[in-house]
Amino acid sequence: MTGPARTRIIRARDWTRPVPAARREVLAATPEVDEDKPPVLFVPGFGHGAWIFGEHWLEHAASRGFPAHAVSLRGHGGSAAAPNATLRAYAHDVVQVAASLPRQAVLVGHGAGALVVSHALARYPARAGVLVAPVLGGLATVGTALRRNPVGTLPALVGGKLRLSRRQLFSRELPDTVARTYVSRLGRAAARAQWQVLTHRAPEPPVGGPPMLVIGSPQDRVVPAPALDRAARRYGGAPLLFPGMGHDLMLDARWREPIDAILDWLDKRASF
Repeated sequence: MTGPARTRIIRARDWTRPVPAARREVLAATPEVDEDKPPVLFVPGFGHGAWIFGEHWLEHAASRGFPAHAVSLRGHGGSAAAPNATLRAYAHDVVQVAASLPRQAVLVGHGAGALVVSHALARYPARAGVLVAPVLGGLATVGTALRRNPVGTLPALVGGKLRLSRRQLFSRELPDTVARTYVSRLGRAAARAQWQVLTHRAPEPPVGGPPMLVIGSPQDRVVPAPALDRAARRYGGAPLLFPGMGHDLMLDARWREPIDAILDWLDKRASF
């Protein structure tokens, strides 16, 4: 152990039971001019792939001078199949991609991808961390899911696919045909990783104490407002809210508002 946060430098499990290698899909958008801004690595939630950021946020971030990347966790999107993946393996994917970037990156996680980012931040010294509509796990998460989406949640509790509806993910502003197309593209996480969301230990503190931002919507039907408050308090702040939006903020009709808020927040910390 070292320092007041007691960050673990050596983890015996990483040596005795290393995470298996896996092919990872990474999408990227590059600014036309190098403005010396940190790269941003977007991490999608369970069932989602890097494509959710490729629709709007990657090119928008690049247009504002940020090299933008999005990784599909193993078993998601165009990454290799991984039916037995764990949260640890997902966090490993994020750390490996972040470490491959030419500059120290900002990590942005969405949904259960925010939980993955929380674990990755304990292993990778990020410039900053952003949790978007974070699903940080525990029994409270299960209770909310069962109340709001019993038919879609129960299969996931016994190893099946978590099914999310158009109503849960998007606002009414998004045209129904577009929303249904997005829902049809959703996949599934590994059963073991889904179960670990409910039973995992709290993530270790982020390496180096990077600035953290939590954003979401009070109308999110997956992550209730009190959960956003709890997530933000964990990192010493308050959530930045976007009323009227759904869980998948990066795909919703007003997708520009949250990504501009994230990039504005990063610009204000240009010297960190």
